[in-house]
Amino acid sequence: MSTSTPLGLLLPDLSEKSPVSVAERAEEWGYDAVWVSELWGTDAFVQLTELATRTERIDLGTAIVNVFSRSPAVIAMAAASVDRLAPGRVTLGVGASTPKAIEDLHGMEYDNPVRRIHETVELVKSYLSDADAVDYEGKLFDTADFPGLDAEIPVFNAALGPANRRATGRVCDGWIPHNIPFETLDDAFEVVADAARERGRDPEETAVAPYVPAAVSDDQTEAYDAVRGHLAYYVGSGEGYRRAVATAFPDEADRVAEAWRNGDRAAASDAVTDEMVRALGVAGTPDEATEQLETILDLELLDRPMLTVPRQADDDLTLETIEALAPENR
Repeated sequence: MSTSTPLGLLLPDLSEKSPVSVAERAEEWGYDAVWVSELWGTDAFVQLTELATRTERIDLGTAIVNVFSRSPAVIAMAAASVDRLAPGRVTLGVGASTPKAIEDLHGMEYDNPVRRIHETVELVKSYLSDADAVDYEGKLFDTADFPGLDAEIPVFNAALGPANRRATGRVCDGWIPHNIPFETLDDAFEVVADAARERGRDPEETAVAPYVPAAVSDDQTEAYDAVRGHLAYYVGSGEGYRRAVATAFPDEADRVAEAWRNGDRAAASDAVTDEMVRALGVAGTPDEATEQLETILDLELLDRPMLTVPRQADDDLTLETIEALAPENR
């Protein structure tokens, strides 16, 4: 078992078990944190509230809530409310999301996403402080004369492109990368680090919490195919994700994206090579996957990686993966 780096878990959607029951088991098995996602169907802060009342020690995080559909004040209030139930256990993960989600779901213009990240995080952190009055004047937000909520909650940003990574370095407590090959994370983080130094901040105080797509099965093909489907979805449906993967796999990323655009999801998944799966995630038999995960956890840069079982995995594969890779079971 690796002792160098803790491991969190992004809670999966299961048909047979509730997220709470999985979180309770994750706490027993030594996971450092459980994180909840939010796109459509469930509210992240409502989920965290339930988890806060049913767990005792495990950290709780959002991975992620977008910065468009809630104002900074609402985000701060929601995070502080959960923190009152689970003091010191909450991490707020935010992100710019995608034009598809913001425009077609929330009916909002996807305008100035990086600036919105920057100002939202600055304002949220001000609202979470113990200030007597928060006054803020930005390009997007202009607020005044409300007291801080006095809640110590770190704010992480899910940033891919260099501009968003610079915003992370300037104002955030942590970085949540996704679809950036693990072997290139150091280079990608330098953009974060340079921006932090320019602001007089210590880059080493910016936590790195990457998603780790993972699938474990005695049937190696089943495990690889689950991660293949996960990577195909992101590379095919998001230009930022495609560019991130293309830093190491330019031709392969283009083939995946082209197949996805043509509506051939199977071909897109097939275009994800075994090398891409190993560079961007963890897959294989229990012994193979454990060895791959230990290699990732030994990377010096990582602080709070989160195991992410692909939605393409069924309940059995999902639970097998979570159990096999749990800190107490490796």
